[in-house]
Amino acid sequence: MLKVTARPLVEALSQRPLLSDGAMGTQLQLAGLEPGGCGEAWNLDRPDEVLAIHRAYVEAGSDCVITNTFGGSRIMLERHGEGERTVAINQAGVRIARRAFGDRRGFVFGDIGPFGGLLEPYGEMSADRVAEAFAEQAEALVSADVDAIIIETQTAIEELGLAIRAAKAAGAPCIIASMAFDVMRDGVEVRTMMGVSPEQAAELMVERGVDLLALNCGTGIDMLKAADTVRRYRSVSELPIMAQPNAGQPELENLQVVYKQPPEEMAAALEAVVAAGARIVGGCCGSTPAHIRRFREVLDVLCEREAGAR
Repeated sequence: MLKVTARPLVEALSQRPLLSDGAMGTQLQLAGLEPGGCGEAWNLDRPDEVLAIHRAYVEAGSDCVITNTFGGSRIMLERHGEGERTVAINQAGVRIARRAFGDRRGFVFGDIGPFGGLLEPYGEMSADRVAEAFAEQAEALVSADVDAIIIETQTAIEELGLAIRAAKAAGAPCIIASMAFDVMRDGVEVRTMMGVSPEQAAELMVERGVDLLALNCGTGIDMLKAADTVRRYRSVSELPIMAQPNAGQPELENLQVVYKQPPEEMAAALEAVVAAGARIVGGCCGSTPAHIRRFREVLDVLCEREAGAR
């Protein structure tokens, strides 16, 4: 497949920071997705609800939206009996996200999440099986005309490497690699669940030829911790960076996980993340269109300041 230039997204980032969207999973739950349900299947079965979530983010000011395909690999979908619809689910996810922009220019990122297990020898899943699943998903997303592939919430460099290879083979126009870090017990250091540091992750991403380094989700990773991690990425590479922390720490209420950090509080540290070097900012778990709307207000001020300094 002919590789399309990554220039449109990278060029846009050279002009100003871009705003991504917020959470999809928690928004689907608010729309009626049952606990443990397959939200990705809604791309085919309840597309209007998925479109409404994307559109709410676009109306709040998102420049980029991420497809509802986080759990869209065949391995993940087979757990819900949806394996045979893998390609259709991923392609529909791209079409819905694109529709959300209407006539407005915007970037659609095709989402590839973890396969939901451990690779051999730590787990029972072979690297070949995971590589095959990632390849199928990446090809489906690229064929539907994404602007980038975002490989999200990764904790192991081995799995990340398989997904990057799949995205490259599919001819992804741009590849974003995003790790999920946790704050360690000392309250200072951060590592992934598999012990990977930001520097180690960045080195692998650069070595494998991604276009953007990113971080999302993770325990204890608020905006200020995200800013610290962005700086650590920047110490390794000058590639553009994307940051999407959660809306605070999860709490359990009535057997449901909720995130309570309000938009104003979350946005208060947005300037620190941009100053650290992030060129795309957004929210992960628990973030809502209200958070993104406040981010838009702050980011517009920062963009005006950046333009004035040129």
